[in-house]
Amino acid sequence: MKLAALILAGGRSQRMGRDKALLEIGGVPLLRRTWEVARSLTPEVKIVTPRRDRYQPYLPIDAQWIEESPPPEPSSPAGPLAAFAQALTQVEADWVLLLACDLPNLHPDPVNQWCQSLSQVPTAAIAYVPKTAQGWEPLCGWYRSPCLTSLQAYLATGQRSFQAWLDQSEVVPILNVPVDLLANCNTPADWQRWQPAPPSPPRRG
Repeated sequence: MKLAALILAGGRSQRMGRDKALLEIGGVPLLRRTWEVARSLTPEVKIVTPRRDRYQPYLPIDAQWIEESPPPEPSSPAGPLAAFAQALTQVEADWVLLLACDLPNLHPDPVNQWCQSLSQVPTAAIAYVPKTAQGWEPLCGWYRSPCLTSLQAYLATGQRSFQAWLDQSEVVPILNVPVDLLANCNTPADWQRWQPAPPSPPRRG
C-alpha cells in the first residue's frame, strides 16, 4: 500500500492577522511540525501553497512542493477543497493523508494508528476521516486517490464545502478522537490557548 501526504498551506490567515504556518511552538513553525509528523509516516510529503518562497527556508532542502494555482478572482479564494483537488492530480498513492498546516497538537501516534486501520476500510469508501459532534474534520484524515473523480464532479457544480462533499460520499468516520488533537489556530484567541503558561514567580521568604 503506497502512502502520500499533502499539507495545505494556502490560506491567507486573515482572522489571525499573521501567517499561521509560521507561528512557532518551542521555536518550531507549525508548518515544519506538521511536515515532520507527515514525514514520519511516508517520504512522499508535499506542501501545497502559492507561497513556496516564503516557506522554503523553514523546511529541509528535500521538501517537496506543489504550486497552488491562484483563484480566478483574488478576492474569492478557491478554498481547501479546490486546493486538495488540484494537488491530488499530482500524487501517486493508494491513500493520501491530508493535513492543515495549523494543527498545534498534531502528533504521529494517533495518525499512525489510523494508518494501520486503512486496510480494513471498505473498498467503496473514499475516505477515513475523524468525525466529531461538530461534523467532519477533513483536514486531518486519509483519502483514497480515486476520490478525485467524485471531488472534481462536486467542484464542477460550483460548490466548495468539504462537509457537504463528505456528507454525500461514502466515508468511514474515525470516532472518539481527542478534541485537542484536531484543534486548529484561526484567531489570536485560538493561538493564545496553545501558548505555554508563564513561569511562576520565585517564592519569597
